Amino acid sequence: MDDLLITAFFSVFGLISLALFLFALFAFVDAAIRREDAYRAADKNTKAFWLIILGIAAAVMKLFSIMSFLPVIGLIAVIVYMVDVRPAVRAVSGRGRGAGRIGGRFGRRGGGGSSSDGPYGPYNGRR
Repeated sequence: MDDLLITAFFSVFGLISLALFLFALFAFVDAAIRREDAYRAADKNTKAFWLIILGIAAAVMKLFSIMSFLPVIGLIAVIVYMVDVRPAVRAVSGRGRGAGRIGGRFGRRGGGGSSSDGPYGPYNGRR
């Protein structure tokens, strides 16, 4: 019975480790596809800086156990990128939700809307 619990415990930690590695890998790929000038315009260091940080974070998460200290530092770096840097870079680069996709925000209407547009047209409040 004890062997089964130990195996289950390490299986769960293995899945958590894999999920965190994939999260870091996603952040790395996302940072790689963003434009260099968007990082400077958003005042969020440089693209090379974030690629190095996120690459090291992904490597550390893959090589070390989640129970050690280094993957926690890597996870913090990935969270900072995803919560702070990524939204700022996306806002500066002008590729918001659905922009540039076929049938997306600009695909059918031929132009952008105002910031008060909802999914079914302009939002007028309680008029």
